[in-house]
Amino acid sequence: MTIRAVLWDIDDTIFDYRGADIAGMREHLHAEGLLDGETSVEQALGRWQRATALHWARFAAGEVDFPGQRRDRVRTFTGLGLDDAEADAWFGRYITHYEAAWSLFPDTVPALDSLAGYRHAVLSNSASEVQEHKLRTLGVRDRFEAMVCAADLGISKPAAEAFHAACEAVGLAPYEVAYVGDEPDIDARGAVEAGLRGIWLDRTGRGGRPELVRITGLGQLPGLLAGDTRFGAPSTFG
Repeated sequence: MTIRAVLWDIDDTIFDYRGADIAGMREHLHAEGLLDGETSVEQALGRWQRATALHWARFAAGEVDFPGQRRDRVRTFTGLGLDDAEADAWFGRYITHYEAAWSLFPDTVPALDSLAGYRHAVLSNSASEVQEHKLRTLGVRDRFEAMVCAADLGISKPAAEAFHAACEAVGLAPYEVAYVGDEPDIDARGAVEAGLRGIWLDRTGRGGRPELVRITGLGQLPGLLAGDTRFGAPSTFG
């Protein structure tokens, strides 16, 4: 069975979300005067990341909408009873610093160039408005023929319905599609259970999970898709 298309996660897969989030929040903290002698930047960044993980999980579970998870992240982080407009304004000021730090991973464009013979699309647990803006700013939106996002679909990865909706967007059966993402369960395992070829991009070298196909950089992806005999079975590359 031949792979004809690659579905991509965006954040921390082709786009350095974590790096941009850290750099942007660091600048935002200084600009807002939120640090004092007893709070280090690292401690504040840790609190922000924990607030993000908490409320993103609530969004993925359908407990809050996309704007709501942003507002709740701000309220949890600041400890203030901000109304919606105040929370939106705070987050908007952070976004200015965050976007200034945006960058693709160095291996993203070379991998896309090497995979020119495949069709490409995006499946993200974010919102299409956010990801459209991101990919256009980074200059790669035209590389992807379709974009499916959880906030618009109403279904998040790892639900099989999310993967199937993305396959339908490119008119292919799940077994004809590979999915590449940085999360072993949400991305790779979810894709496999939905009938796609799931590939875990383990950039940080966490390792483990021998049941999953794992790569440590996108430079390994073209060879894998070209027909490595281990592809489709539990494998590790790198």
